Amino acid sequence: MRRISLILPGALVVCCAAVAIAQDGSAAWQPQVLGTQLNAIGQSLAPFSSAYSGPMSLVSTGDHSLSHTYGLYLGARLSARLEGYLDVEMARGSGISHASGLAGVTNGDVLRQGTADLGNGPYVARAYLRFSQPRGLARDTVQRAQDQLAGTMARERIQVDAGKLAASDYFDVNRYANSTRTQFLNWSLFNNTAWDFAADTRGYTNGVVVAWITPQWAARAGSFQMPTQANGNRFDPELDRARGDNAELTLNMLPDGGVIRILGYVNHARMGDYQLALDLARASGARPDIVVVDRPGRIKKGWGINLEQPIADAGETGVFARLGWDDGKTESFAFTEVDEHASIGAQVAGGQWSRDADRVAVAYVRHGISDVHRAYLAAGGTGFLLGDGALTYGPEQFVEGYYRLQLGPAIQASPDLQYVRNPGYNRDRGPAWISSLRINVRY
Repeated sequence: MRRISLILPGALVVCCAAVAIAQDGSAAWQPQVLGTQLNAIGQSLAPFSSAYSGPMSLVSTGDHSLSHTYGLYLGARLSARLEGYLDVEMARGSGISHASGLAGVTNGDVLRQGTADLGNGPYVARAYLRFSQPRGLARDTVQRAQDQLAGTMARERIQVDAGKLAASDYFDVNRYANSTRTQFLNWSLFNNTAWDFAADTRGYTNGVVVAWITPQWAARAGSFQMPTQANGNRFDPELDRARGDNAELTLNMLPDGGVIRILGYVNHARMGDYQLALDLARASGARPDIVVVDRPGRIKKGWGINLEQPIADAGETGVFARLGWDDGKTESFAFTEVDEHASIGAQVAGGQWSRDADRVAVAYVRHGISDVHRAYLAAGGTGFLLGDGALTYGPEQFVEGYYRLQLGPAIQASPDLQYVRNPGYNRDRGPAWISSLRINVRY
């Protein structure tokens, strides 16, 4: 018998809850506009040296791209402990080289190619409910923000979020490296790229997150739907064999407000196995194809460590670092093609030069892949982002720096420069330089 998904689409969850509460008379539906946003990113890739290219290579002759995304963010307090959120977005344009050829894609706002035409129209990004159960009487005042209603919030609470959401909103967050719209542009610097987090092509999923939050620590666990195939746009309803399970412990115990987060995850999905793909290719004399050997219920597991350490300027000047690893046996499936991640960086607030709202930041990233993943690419295999037809392996490395200039209360302009060594883990290609300009307008 075909199994039915236990996770309802987020929009349906929110609407049903709102109707039930209205009929009960215990609360009024009071939607609020929490914010709007326009984000435009122009990028230019300079030509670079390449001994050869393959079907998924970064374009060595140079490239230019422009992406622009729009967002409308709504929220409502349905009762004293229940809130609903609805985010509608629209994404247009593309990334350089069609967002392929690098494990660390240089524009975190662009969609990957995906397995179907996603179109250019508006879509529901998030639609979910948030239930909070206070523990104790202490309260903090919170300001209106995206997916956050203004009001008070218990310092210690049990919180449950369920519906359509982004796993990266809850796990592996970092004060200095978490948003491609206000901070670093590279995918490697808004999340740990060895965390193959459950998502569709746009980065969203259906699921539930349960958290116990206190001023000193927080514990979170979440389970999310996985796509039916790598970088896919449809979710697999077979939850016993297709889901991403995550757990994270946050410790707010370092000096001067420093935070450390420890993440573990296990993904279940219809994934291919690199060694089986290589074995089949050797037997048949063909190039390896990871899709041919995919099977339901395969497992990928990994971990991540995330550090943020404020130094000055009420925490706006600080440093950060991430480490991550996954077993590298099954195919990279939902985020990007990385099995080992290490990054370190710093942000400095503009108050140091009498520009209080400005920020300057720089970071370094090093990516690696497992031995069998290397062998697969060297034999001519392709993933959903990589495939030069051959491989002389070297760790993929990035240096990125940006300056965020605040132009009045609503506009930010951010010139950005990225240097890439061994693009796609290949020492026969590169290095490459990418220059960018981001304009962000928000309410």
